[in-house]
Amino acid sequence: MTPGSGWIGRARTFASLVKLSHSVFALPFAMLSLLVATDGRPPVRLLVLVVVAVVAARTAAMAYNRLVDRDIDAANPRTAGREIPRGVVSAGEARWLVVGSGAVFLAACAAIAPVCLWLGMPTLGWLLAYSHVKRHSAACHLWLGIALGLSPVAAWVAADGGFGPRVWVSVVLGCAVAAWVAGFDVLYACQDEGFDRTTGLHSIPARLGTKAALWCSRSLHVVAALGFAVFGWLAPLGPVFLVGAGLAACLLVWQHRLVRHDDLSRIGVAFFTANGMISLALFAAGCFDIYLPPRR
Repeated sequence: MTPGSGWIGRARTFASLVKLSHSVFALPFAMLSLLVATDGRPPVRLLVLVVVAVVAARTAAMAYNRLVDRDIDAANPRTAGREIPRGVVSAGEARWLVVGSGAVFLAACAAIAPVCLWLGMPTLGWLLAYSHVKRHSAACHLWLGIALGLSPVAAWVAADGGFGPRVWVSVVLGCAVAAWVAGFDVLYACQDEGFDRTTGLHSIPARLGTKAALWCSRSLHVVAALGFAVFGWLAPLGPVFLVGAGLAACLLVWQHRLVRHDDLSRIGVAFFTANGMISLALFAAGCFDIYLPPRR
């Protein structure tokens, strides 16, 4: 048996296909919203179901994106080595992964509450539709941001079993997450400015150029930093979370200092390392304020 041909190897291949490690972008915010909504005491069953729902929804969306983009990925030198163009995952396998993970997501929603199932269906549609938006509009970055920004709102609704009187607190966090994700997606898309323009794909870098796109990304990240701080004030969380929000703002500044319009060589560090640190730092700071000192 060759390395990677066993079931562990296949699992790693599929995890790479959907970039499972990138769950660090959405999951901590869903968990933070859930903890705030339940005052730090979510039922274990609900906690598990929310984690399953977030991971399954993201898996379905990523697998679908890789499936419908397989010809584009094959033509782009930067993405030609992805699993489907390389032939290590077939289109049929990707389809089954979309169907299976989408079904798991809807089953988890149904197990939480009937309202979550009804809301889960259009949510899944929104997530899958992202793969087609970039063929028609440069607003695809905002579409993706909203897709991830839905996770803290969904977690709060799951905790309340519906739209409670304080759900708007999670909407503030969701808007901050949406601006944060859209900002770093614009940053990431700068790598493909020329390819997108020549192939007719839509993105802010393709429309405005890399230099202007970087300013759009910075503006979105200013909104995100303010949104994180406002959420901490409204939740209400304590001073540690506000320190965490300040750290997140510093990491956003560092992210943009790593990338220049004429030098995108450090985009990987800016994209994954900095943004992963932001989500984990905010989650850890929120947990500190929820569990360690007295909240009132």
